[in-house]
Amino acid sequence: MPELPEVETTRRGIAPHILGQTVARLVVRQPRLRWPVPDDLPAKLFRRQIRNVGRRGKYLLIGLDCGTAIMHLGMSGSLRVISPEAPPRQHDHLDIVFENGLCLRFHDPRRFGCLLWAEGDPQEHPLLADLGPEPFEDSFSGDYLHDAAKGRKAPVKSFVMDSRLVVGVGNIYANEALFRSGIDPRRAAGRIGRERYERLAETIRTVLGEAIAQGGTTLRDFVNEAGKPGYFQQTLTVYGREGLPCAHCGASIRSIRLGQRATFYCPRCQR
Repeated sequence: MPELPEVETTRRGIAPHILGQTVARLVVRQPRLRWPVPDDLPAKLFRRQIRNVGRRGKYLLIGLDCGTAIMHLGMSGSLRVISPEAPPRQHDHLDIVFENGLCLRFHDPRRFGCLLWAEGDPQEHPLLADLGPEPFEDSFSGDYLHDAAKGRKAPVKSFVMDSRLVVGVGNIYANEALFRSGIDPRRAAGRIGRERYERLAETIRTVLGEAIAQGGTTLRDFVNEAGKPGYFQQTLTVYGREGLPCAHCGASIRSIRLGQRATFYCPRCQR
């Protein structure tokens, strides 16, 4: 699934092409996505100008002069900037065509993505209203994590993946951040000290920043706006490396399931 780095990579990739552009038409080939595309959305977007391209968690926010289009890439979705004359492939469900001759095309084989509409403040939309802070905000810190974890018995990996606590720490990045921080993913969130949470908060920011710089992680489906994969997977230290030696100590990487998610860790380095 595209996570925060992949969505941020997409945002940065499409923004220069669509900012300030006027929508000529919205082409909806398949309205039945995770939630139905609103029937009146083509009329709402017609001849409206793109004012900003933002992100909240894993949602893209395309701000126009009349409201905000909220997009999610789902499990396997991607956006590409192409010519509107390019023949649509299977699973090319949506085109936002602009008057300058470019097209933003949404591809989603599993149809778990969405295109919805918000008038007024998009942060008040039900999908966004209960999200936690962004990991790059000042409010996200070791103190914040430590205070939020008090009394919690859930594994720390599940804790940091809770989007109500902090957005964007997906499975791959949780594995990598916990390894770099030396924290066993099985440890109860409430039994980790403030200093260790300080290190974890900083490591989460570092891991996500590195992933963004490398265009995200491509394990199966993700491509950026130009159809290119991300390369952070080439630097993964534990994720997907069960049975291979730890790069730090040589012990075999182990794999378990926590919260129905594959979890990888080093039994020596992580305590």
